[in-house]
Amino acid sequence: MKKTFIAAAVAASFIPVGLMAAEAGKLKVEESVEINAPADAVWQKVNNFGDLGAWHPAVKSTEIVSGTNNKAGAVRLLTLQDNGTIKEQLVNYKPAKRSYTYKILEGVLPVSHYISTITVKPLTANTTKVTWKGNFNRKDMAAASPADADAESVKVITSVYSGGLDNLKKISE
Repeated sequence: MKKTFIAAAVAASFIPVGLMAAEAGKLKVEESVEINAPADAVWQKVNNFGDLGAWHPAVKSTEIVSGTNNKAGAVRLLTLQDNGTIKEQLVNYKPAKRSYTYKILEGVLPVSHYISTITVKPLTANTTKVTWKGNFNRKDMAAASPADADAESVKVITSVYSGGLDNLKKISE
């Protein structure tokens, strides 16, 4: 028993501290909206990684700064309405499944290790469900009040998702 504990402690010492911190504070947000429109029509509004501003009101402009739009590895620079910026990289793009996943490389949001997926699914011929979900950590892992910092990060991402999805519904119906 003692040898098992020592072996586990030694093995744990080889895990990078940053990885342990990243996993320790993993937060999640998932928002969805039902839209009275066919899934293909809704997908046409959200499928362009290079133009988040086409449907998200917080985004003033989107520019592909590296790679090819809608291809894994493409990097976009979002300029927000307040001129803050976020740089994101497309992880995968699955048009047949009406879905894509991206990660934040750097930006003004209070998050780190952020990865997110947007999925468009038909519910009926004329009704669609759009789901936007993400996993992340708070940006400041040494916050004086970790619970408050976690809550603020979740609040901000929830607001980003709901603001975008509400507007998508508005412009799609």
